[in-house]
Amino acid sequence: MANMLKVFGGLKDFLKKEEVVKDGPIFRFHNVFTAIILFSCSLIVTASQLVGDPIQCIVDDSEKRLRKPINTYCWITSTFTIPRVPGEQVGLHVAHPGVGPDIGGNSSKTYYTYYQWVCFVLFFQGAACYFPKWLWDNYEGGLMKTLVTGLNHYMYTEKEKNIKKDTIVQYVLDHAKTHRMYAIRYWLCEFLCFVNILTQLYFMNEFFNGEFLQYGLDVLKLSDRSQDSRYDPMIYIFPRVTKCTFRKYGPSGGQVRLDALCVLPLNVVNEKTYIFIWFWFIFLAALLTLLMAYRICLIMFPALRPRLLKTTRKVASRRDARIVSENLDVGDWWVLYMLGKNLDRIVYNEIVVDLAKKMEDPDGKLMKR
Repeated sequence: MANMLKVFGGLKDFLKKEEVVKDGPIFRFHNVFTAIILFSCSLIVTASQLVGDPIQCIVDDSEKRLRKPINTYCWITSTFTIPRVPGEQVGLHVAHPGVGPDIGGNSSKTYYTYYQWVCFVLFFQGAACYFPKWLWDNYEGGLMKTLVTGLNHYMYTEKEKNIKKDTIVQYVLDHAKTHRMYAIRYWLCEFLCFVNILTQLYFMNEFFNGEFLQYGLDVLKLSDRSQDSRYDPMIYIFPRVTKCTFRKYGPSGGQVRLDALCVLPLNVVNEKTYIFIWFWFIFLAALLTLLMAYRICLIMFPALRPRLLKTTRKVASRRDARIVSENLDVGDWWVLYMLGKNLDRIVYNEIVVDLAKKMEDPDGKLMKR
């Protein structure tokens, strides 16, 4: 238990606030927060498997000596249920949801093998969510940190501040039209987040036999009904009681078929884990869809950029925001925009004002580069 708590404690390092901001909040939601959620769920499921028996099968009293081998066999192979039929009622027609007479052969059975792989799948899902951040950290190369170091803290003299401001202004002017790939790589990493979420939703749906995409909606639809008048979709996808067939040889050499009833306590954890993941992934997919639309507008409509500098980066003068935005291409503008996330508002305004002055000729005309 102490080691498990130590592992959970190690996840808090992911939540440490970075000294320099070089990405957006939705990007961090996907890469950091979602990865922590999935890694935590993986650890919880793993701990649940280690504490107590993940499966307990009931057999005839005459076969009690085989209970442990049957538990092991049913866990490492699979268990199954008989798909529900209209009108079945627990306690009257069937003993448990999905557990009834097998009258249709193998074609009427729904097999469950996912529970052995849930902890591994959750871990790899977390790694897939963190991958775009790892990729961007390598692509970014520390540019933003280099630019803002010395201005993102308040412990500097006025002289040092002015020198650093002049350095940033001169850097932007000297390296104009060289940051397009910087911005494109970041936006591609954001697009990768979007693709990752959609891909994971698809594969989780396949993982749960096509039942996952409707999972949260089904739970919401039935949440206001009584337990006696509904078939809980959580029990349907994550059954708590299943069946397992075990075959052995009898004393005369003939096959003996044992029909075991298996309880899966681990599915109580799985169902709560995946209902949370369903809502979070749908929410994140919606955010990323809006983000993709926002990025397309940012690229396609240059007139939007000065407004963003004015409203989100709090640039004092609309005119300065317009001059700077019209003289920078989209990559240079993005670097300037991100600088606003790391610098004090007053310092940032001074940088924009200085840039605007240097980009305008004495006659008040813009100096297009």
